[in-house]
Amino acid sequence: MSVASLRRAARESVAGLPREFWWLWTSTLVNRLGAFVATFMALYLTLDRGYSASFAGLVAALHGLGAVISSLVAGVMTDRLGRRPTMMIAQTSTAFSVALLGFMEHPAAIAGVALLVGMASNASRPAVQAMMADIVRPQDRVRAFALNYWAINLGFGISAAGAGFIAQYSYLAGFLGEAALTLACAVIVFVKLPESRPQKTAGAAAKEPDVRLGEVLRDGRYMGVVGLSFLISLIFTQGSVGLPVAMGSAGFSPADYGLVIAVNGVLIVALQIPVTRFIEHRDPQRLLVVSALLAGYGFGLTAFADSLAVYALTVCVWTLAEIVNSPTQMGLVVRLSPVHGRGRYQGVYTMSWAVASLIAPLMAGGMIDRLGAGWLWGSTAVLGSVAGLGYWLLMRNLPPSPASEPVVCEPGTVEPVAVETAGTAAADEAPVRTGAASGV
Repeated sequence: MSVASLRRAARESVAGLPREFWWLWTSTLVNRLGAFVATFMALYLTLDRGYSASFAGLVAALHGLGAVISSLVAGVMTDRLGRRPTMMIAQTSTAFSVALLGFMEHPAAIAGVALLVGMASNASRPAVQAMMADIVRPQDRVRAFALNYWAINLGFGISAAGAGFIAQYSYLAGFLGEAALTLACAVIVFVKLPESRPQKTAGAAAKEPDVRLGEVLRDGRYMGVVGLSFLISLIFTQGSVGLPVAMGSAGFSPADYGLVIAVNGVLIVALQIPVTRFIEHRDPQRLLVVSALLAGYGFGLTAFADSLAVYALTVCVWTLAEIVNSPTQMGLVVRLSPVHGRGRYQGVYTMSWAVASLIAPLMAGGMIDRLGAGWLWGSTAVLGSVAGLGYWLLMRNLPPSPASEPVVCEPGTVEPVAVETAGTAAADEAPVRTGAASGV
């Protein structure tokens, strides 16, 4: 491919997205550049502080429990308070709690603050995803979610490498560095991102009452998506939970695991954008079925790995599944979410990943200890098959992607994006852009 073709492809990948999206994208990148605590918490507790592996596991579990709790709470906040206030509260709380964690000495204090960090750091996700759905046109959402996922992985890859050097000098510097970068995200949100929560007119408010959390839980098709997301999450989480344990048991070193798992990040950064350009207008049912099978059997192939090259090959297979699944599933989540309930719907969806992060370590440890690693990888193949069948059944007779139409702005707001007209009273609403960044 010529240089001109590459440039044209790059322009097409980023063209047509609103300025607010790029500020949201920038805040995501900055946030992930500071991802220190989740990556190095176990090493910090065991190597630097001298605690047992069991205590490190307890702290990780409490961190995950905090994420589960905050998923639902933050979803409600996103709909009631707005996207922008929820992100600012979450990010400033994360900055404070992460910095505080670095100074904790007593085990009970470390565990308690880790729970707070888990709650705060996960609380911005429903708001970010809801705002992205608000400000990006329906036909561009898969591409937007892919670009955001690309920023997450790019930032995490850079931070993981940099944090390793920082940890050799001072773990406290890592905690404070993450706090500073998270606070920088809050500043970006305050200065550059206006509120995007759609506002109802008086007539629409009478016809469309606010969505409550119980209604989300009773939405059968949507909860089916959440359940399938949980299965997919159980599979993908084994890349950071089951894979290092299995490789260690097979005689490979931590450096070997680091080399193998680095393939995941490199491929996502290299392929996420071009693959998304290829799939963004294709049948989501087929994409989700294929990605579920690739994920399950990609991990399943790990049972036959006996060298670093074969391990790396299996990572290539399930990374391709991850590249396809993430933006496609996020597009489906938004498609099934009513406009005025996006926060709660996104919160329940986020919870599926948080719960999987709690269960996956127990699943991996129990199977490897009692049955052997082969059973773990066989179970991922089964989970992938079940998820693929689930997506095929769930998306039969799914209404076509809703058409969109422009809506009239309220006085004093910037021009909104087109919004769906199916399933909600979208024609009676207009996204309101208010706050410090109203001039963006």
